[in-house]
Amino acid sequence: MADNARAKRLADLIREVVAQKLQRGIKDPRLGSHVTITDTRVTGDLREATVFYTVYGDDEEREAAAAGLESAKGILRSEVGRAAGVKFTPTLTFVADALPDTARTIEDLLDKARQSDAKVREASAGAAYAGGADPYRKPSEDEVAEAAEAAETDGDAAE
Repeated sequence: MADNARAKRLADLIREVVAQKLQRGIKDPRLGSHVTITDTRVTGDLREATVFYTVYGDDEEREAAAAGLESAKGILRSEVGRAAGVKFTPTLTFVADALPDTARTIEDLLDKARQSDAKVREASAGAAYAGGADPYRKPSEDEVAEAAEAAETDGDAAE
C-alpha cells in the first residue's frame, strides 16, 4: 500500500494532466472550455482515481460534458499513464462536483437570513425597552441599609 503523500502527488498529477489534455488535446465539442477539473482523489492502493469536475452551463450542457468525459476516458487514462510512469495506471472515474450547487444554496440561505435581519431591525427601530434600559433589579437605599444593619447584628452575634 502506498503512503498518503504519494497518493496526493499522483492525484495532483492526474488533475493537471487531465485539465491540460481537456484544454488542448481533446477535440470533442462537448468538452469545451466550460469544463473545469476541481479536485482529484486517488485510493490508497493507487488503483482508482476519482476526478471531480464542474460544468458552467445548463443541465443539457452538463449531461453532454459527462458523456464527453466518459468517451474520452481511455485517452485521458493513457495520458496519465504516460505522465505518471507508474506500474499500474489508475482507472479514472468522473464525478460532477456538487460544490457550486452547495455554494449557491448557502448564498440563498444567507440572503434569506439578511432579509430576516433587516425586517427585525426595521421592526425594532422605534421600540423601547420593556422594563427600562437596565433590566437588572437594583436594591433601594432602604434595602441596602437593612442589609448592612443585619450584617452588623450577625457579626455581633458571632462574637
